[in-house]
Amino acid sequence: MIIHIVQSGETIYSISEYYKISADRLIMENGITNPDNLAIGQTIVIVQPETTYKIRPGDSLESIAKQHNVSPMELLRNNPFLSDQKQLYAGETIVIQYQTSRTQSIITSGYTFSYIDRSVLIKTLPFLSYLTIFNYKATAGGEIIPAADDAELIQLAVSYGVSPIMFVSTLTEDGMVNREANYYILNNPPIQDMLIQNSLQVIKEKGYHGINIYIDDINYDNIDNLSQYLKRAYQVFHSEGYTILITITPVTNVNNTGMSFDQLDYSRLSEYVDGIIFASYEWARTFGYPSSIFPVNLLIDLLKFVVTIIPPEKIFLGITTAGYDWTLPYIPGASGATVLTNNDAVQIAAENNIAIQYNKPAQSPYFYYVDSDEVLHVIWFKDARSFDARTMLVPEFNLQGLSFWTIMKFDAQMWFVINTQYYIKKL
Repeated sequence: MIIHIVQSGETIYSISEYYKISADRLIMENGITNPDNLAIGQTIVIVQPETTYKIRPGDSLESIAKQHNVSPMELLRNNPFLSDQKQLYAGETIVIQYQTSRTQSIITSGYTFSYIDRSVLIKTLPFLSYLTIFNYKATAGGEIIPAADDAELIQLAVSYGVSPIMFVSTLTEDGMVNREANYYILNNPPIQDMLIQNSLQVIKEKGYHGINIYIDDINYDNIDNLSQYLKRAYQVFHSEGYTILITITPVTNVNNTGMSFDQLDYSRLSEYVDGIIFASYEWARTFGYPSSIFPVNLLIDLLKFVVTIIPPEKIFLGITTAGYDWTLPYIPGASGATVLTNNDAVQIAAENNIAIQYNKPAQSPYFYYVDSDEVLHVIWFKDARSFDARTMLVPEFNLQGLSFWTIMKFDAQMWFVINTQYYIKKL
């Protein structure tokens, strides 16, 4: 895999000619939305196909897969555009295999809301091991309240060999936490037992394969209570054959001098779960200090700490899939960022003729621009370098896999990087 950084004067056609890959393929594989006006500093991933195949009349995905000794899911990962089509078309050329040096398999998990565009979900499912459905709110009274009907998502996940996971938290869809409910749950074992039993009932009725529990603001004072909660949950769910995961957002201190995290004893939690997702995301909240969301240098510090107390094969590394646009100057507690896709960020840079910069310690691109109202902005987002740097931490620390917040938009370049570097496990 080559990550090409667009230089001044380059076009998609000059890059195509240099690497001997068609411009159409570069655009498709990277999900490029600005092919006629590339931004300086934009990334384009180059991976040469090893084997291609021209579709013939009567071919099906299954017959092509069988002919080439690959799975239908592998064909969909190598050719995501096929998920947008209702049928195969004779004469189309698809990639059977890329020239890669993949040796390691990873588990992937993606968070989604119930209202995800079904075409986006169908295109993403071949890349996932777990589908974590953000749809259930826990109350201080032990109730589990659904936000919407999730039956179709569960059925689609299973049909693509993906394990649907029920996500339970006190979070609202806008990322706000009910701290009173958190406190009451952690300090009342009878309420915990009610939540466990109510969750188990939903899992059985809906056909989920497991549960992902999230408690906000884990700290020195409540980690023992959480451990006891997880112990009871683990005993119940495992006795029924279900997976139990926990999502943790490490307590980070962010300011203009840098970031740090609290070194909690997460080993108290790891023995009662099948996996711990260390989330590098801020849910839907956008009032943080302008920066890369959980930069790689801080992720490395976190992983160096947690692998000494938790079996690394239980750890998932969380990755945000969005960019954030802040107006400046930043006012703590008042300034909020606008969430945008990584393609949107590149588009803004291209339209404003701004060169994209890259912060190497954070492994994240950024740039400043002035809008039509003469207001200064800074955008931090992710590109191929960002995703590659983060996914490389999986083999470096022998982690279980990656977890993505969110999969609501399909990021072609992100999945291209992951698919050509790792085998994706289906559970």
